[in-house]
Amino acid sequence: MDPLYSVVVPLKDEEANVEELICQTEKVMKGLGAPFEMICIDDGSKDGTLLKLQYLKKERPWLRVIIFEKNFGQSSAFDAGFKAAKGEAVITMDGDLQNDPADIPRLIEVYREGFDLVSGWRKDRKDPLSKKIISKCANFIRSRFLQDGINDTGCSLKVYRRESLLSIKMFNGMHRFLPALFKIEGFKVVQVPVSHRERKAGKTKYNIFNRSLNTLSDLFAVSWMRKRHLGYCVKNEIK
Repeated sequence: MDPLYSVVVPLKDEEANVEELICQTEKVMKGLGAPFEMICIDDGSKDGTLLKLQYLKKERPWLRVIIFEKNFGQSSAFDAGFKAAKGEAVITMDGDLQNDPADIPRLIEVYREGFDLVSGWRKDRKDPLSKKIISKCANFIRSRFLQDGINDTGCSLKVYRRESLLSIKMFNGMHRFLPALFKIEGFKVVQVPVSHRERKAGKTKYNIFNRSLNTLSDLFAVSWMRKRHLGYCVKNEIK
């Protein structure tokens, strides 16, 4: 039997968090009472993340592990997980435990109302002040350019309709703009407030300054796509 839900999580050097992440997610997903799978993508980890995954998989047939040859980045990891997913709904999270799996049932409840994408909104972020300021500025600029109505596109906790998701062509860096890309295609998108927790172990794998520069260039690309998107309505066809 194919799973109803697929949980997709990219991991990069999360040895200290991965076991608790999988245990918390397992408890939540089993509580939903529907078949599920969890797909962890090891994105070139250099610590013991992969060893932990191999150990945890032994007694968990629903756990799938995709291993990258080297570090390819979050967009590639998400894309690999999306293409491997078998569930009707695809749930994404970060691997650092800052997203709370306990929020998943609420997002699924909203998804069941007919949305193609339910995007988490971290209203009370537990990040350093510098990161919160940069993120707030980036979200403001993005919102002004794309007018996507999303306050926190960087929150990885989301629920997607797989059929809709697979119609979106992924590019490097595009995982941050999936709500805007969904709206460009006419899909139904909504945001829901979610919890955000402090990182318990490890440290962020991203250089905030470099990521901001890359995001700015990606923003121009998505803005161009939005303006150049084909829009027409067929009146009739003579047969």
